[in-house]
Formats: sequence, C-alpha cells, structure tokens
Amino acid sequence: MSDLKVDLPEIYNAATTFVDENIARGRGKKIAIYYLDQQFSYQDVFDRVNQTGNALRDLGLEVEQRVLLILPDCPEFVFCFFGAIKIGAVPIPVNPWMKARDYRYLLEDSRARVMVVHESVLPEVETIWDQPRYLKKVIVVGRPRGRALSYVSIVASASVDLEAEPTGRDDIAMWNYTSGSTGFPKGAVHLQHDMITITDLFVKPVLAMREDDICFSASKLFFSYGLGNSLYFPFRFGGSTVLWPERPDPEKVLQVIEQKRPTFFFSVPTLYARFLRVEKRYDLSSLRICLSSGEPLPPAIFHQWKEKFGLELLDVVGSTEATHDFLANRPGKAKPGSSGQVTPAFEAKIVDDEGREVPVGEVGHLMVKGDANSPYYWNKHEQTKKTMLGEWLKTGDTYSRDEEDYYWYCGRSDDMLKVGGMWVSPIEVENVLVEHPSVLEAAVAGAIDQDGLVKPKAYVVLKGEVQPSSQLREELQSLVREKLSPYKYPRWIDFVEDLPKTVTGKIQRFKLRDK
Repeated sequence: MSDLKVDLPEIYNAATTFVDENIARGRGKKIAIYYLDQQFSYQDVFDRVNQTGNALRDLGLEVEQRVLLILPDCPEFVFCFFGAIKIGAVPIPVNPWMKARDYRYLLEDSRARVMVVHESVLPEVETIWDQPRYLKKVIVVGRPRGRALSYVSIVASASVDLEAEPTGRDDIAMWNYTSGSTGFPKGAVHLQHDMITITDLFVKPVLAMREDDICFSASKLFFSYGLGNSLYFPFRFGGSTVLWPERPDPEKVLQVIEQKRPTFFFSVPTLYARFLRVEKRYDLSSLRICLSSGEPLPPAIFHQWKEKFGLELLDVVGSTEATHDFLANRPGKAKPGSSGQVTPAFEAKIVDDEGREVPVGEVGHLMVKGDANSPYYWNKHEQTKKTMLGEWLKTGDTYSRDEEDYYWYCGRSDDMLKVGGMWVSPIEVENVLVEHPSVLEAAVAGAIDQDGLVKPKAYVVLKGEVQPSSQLREELQSLVREKLSPYKYPRWIDFVEDLPKTVTGKIQRFKLRDK
C-alpha cells in the first residue's frame, strides 16, 4: 500500500513542476501543444505562461485571488491556468457553453477578481459582467469589446521572466466546480500538491505515460477529467497534448485522431457508443491506450470497441473532489463492467449506513482516502461536513468489491445523474419543466438507452383538462434545452396521473428508477 503522498519541499509551486521543469530537462524545443494547424514548443509554453503571469500581476491580481477561465480547449487556457498558479493566484476553469445566469453565479460565489473569456462567450457574459461585486478586469481571447481588455495586447508587452511565487505545498492552487443535488455548483478547492500526487501515484505506475506519448481528450479542459488528460498528465512527463476547441462530434474526433496520431485517447461511454456507429473506417492505429470515464462503461461497448479496433477500453472512475481517478482498470487486466482496482494514489473502503466496512460482495457506500482529495468546498460548510469526512471522501456512489479487489458500480447514493460524463440534477430539470403553463408537477430520474447508458427521463403530471400530445412533449424538451445546457434535456417524457411520494410529500425518484 502506498503512503499516498509525494515527497515535496515545504515551498512548492505546481507550475514549476509542469512548466519550468520541462525546460530544465532540455525539452524546450519539443512540441508541447498541437492546436489546429499550430504547434507550441515547451519553450513557447514557458515564455507565454510567464508573460501571462506577469500581465495578470500587472492588472492587480494578487496571491490567493481567483481568476475565472471561460475558455475552450486552446493554448491560452494553458497559459492562463499555469500563469495564474505561478503568481500564486487561483485559476477556476468553467464550462464555456453555459448561460449568463450561470456565469453570474460563479463570479459572485468565487469572488473572482479577473475573468478570462473567449470571444465566442461574450454574448453571454457581457450582459452580466457589471453585476458581480468583486470582478475588476475582463480579458478576452479574441476580439474584445466594451470594458474588456485584449489578451494579446496585455501579454505582448509583458516580460518572459517570472520567478514562481513561493507558495507552500498545501497552499491553494486551483478550484474546480462540481454540480450539486440542488443544481448550485460547489467549488472544490485543490492544493499545490494535488496534481503531482495524481501524476506520480496514478499516471506513472498505472498508465506508464512516457515522454513520447501524445494525449488527446474528447472531454474538455474545464472538467477535472479533461484537465488531467490534456494538460498536467502529458506536461508532467514531457509528452504532447492535442487541444481541440469544438464540441465532441464523433466523426470530427475520429478525424483528429487519424490526423494527429495520439497514443492516449480519453473519452466517455456515450461518445464511444457513438464512435461505434460511424460507418467510415478511420485509422486509429496510433492509439495504445483508451480510457473511459464519467459514467459506467457497459460491457457491450467494451467488447465492441475491442473487436473493431483491437483495443481495451479502460474504465476509470474519479471525481472533481478527488482531483482525478481513484479506481482504474489496468492495461491488459481490464474486467468488463467493473470500475477496476484502487489506484496507488488512494485507499478505498465500502461501508454501510453506520460507517462499518462491509464484506466482499456486499453493497455499500464507497469512501476514498488520498492526498489529492479536496479539503473543502468553498463557502459550503454543511456540504463539506457531509462529504469530506476527516481523511475520507464520501464519493456518493454505491459499490461492491469482488475477491480480486475489483470494484463494481451499483448506483448513486443520491438522485444525481451522470449523462455523457456530466452531472445532471433532477431538481434543476424539474424546476424548468414546471415553468410550462400546462405542467402541474414533474419528476426526473435516470433511464437506460439502447447502449446501456443513463439518460434523463421525465414523468409529468398535467394540469386540469390539458391532454398529453407529442407536440407538448416536444415543447417541454425544447424548454429544457433553451433554459439549461442541452445535454440535460429529458430524452423521454411520460405523462402520468400522479408521482410516487413520501407521507411528507417528497418525490420518491427511486421508485421511478425502478420502473
């Protein structure tokens, strides 16, 4: 059993490991980033990170102050992320495909002083950027307007020399937001030592990533999963990353793999299932390892992928709170349908409702312990107490363990859904459905699609004399797509007479799931 820690000095800044060290090891001329038709060497990354750090500092950003990154997968994300960390500030990557009200919540909750936003997101953010009390500067990657500053302009004149802020190994490095059961995201705080804990105690011993590896992740950088896959995994080992800014369309992703020739590919089961339906044959011979995460991988998809491409799909499981993966199938040792074994970065146990460990084969709540666990949620004391239980993190998942220490997923402890690798709160979708004038009540639960994957299904009680119709069903689906992110819309809607409830009137979603 590992001691779960990497030996680090008291004074430690994560940017020095993932950026500066590659220069010290003589990798300055090596390609670090492939982006569309551009390439950036490790020397380019080092210089741009330093210039960005200096520019942020010149704008008044201080140690421990937050900077919200609303960017697609692009080189500027890398420069801003590590540039902020290098000056002791705290980057917070968030989804660039959200709505204005979501960004307002994130800005107010985080009290970010600076926001870096891509020009494609301007129509959403410029309607609210004067409202957050603490936001001082807005920087645009692309064409700025209004109060926004040009990223290119402020970085061009900044120095390429930057000494890393002497942060401690336990200082805050970054936040990652995770969805909550109420629909309000929670900021999981992560420390300077968390990323190197994952790379050195998971990626190195389990995945054996090397300097000649090229990583490509369909899951984006704003996810904790994608952030490791596309950024700090390859940068730790002097490898390369392929950054691709578009939404993950199956054929386009396969084209990128054929053109850029990555050796590692990371995605989610929903997308792997869609790849298998693509009729055109693409050359994936460069790949040596394919990882799947975000939702349970059905055994059928594992077997179909191996038959078609000759590669295992390694199902791995992690969480925003844990920085990255705590369970993983090993190359050559994958058990289809399982989540794999505990990685060396963590310990795990399965407990009953009273916290007692359960025997092999019995179902209980999965708890994990590791040095990469978030110490707390920002400004969410009650939720922190329910999730961060001393050294142990309550994952919210139920599991069983077999005789060979493989873990088998049995469902969520709460009502949250994982759809295409992204969290969906049933309450959030229900609240939108009941905004429709024809809807009296609504409940949302997970249902299984043709690929064995979970998608939202809505059960709707209509008002008075309103009659069910296909047109009304489409109206409700469109309403959710319009008000929320498109992946949250219910794929099916059943019109029902009533909903199962407790005596106190709480909806019993587990009974809907059992249907």
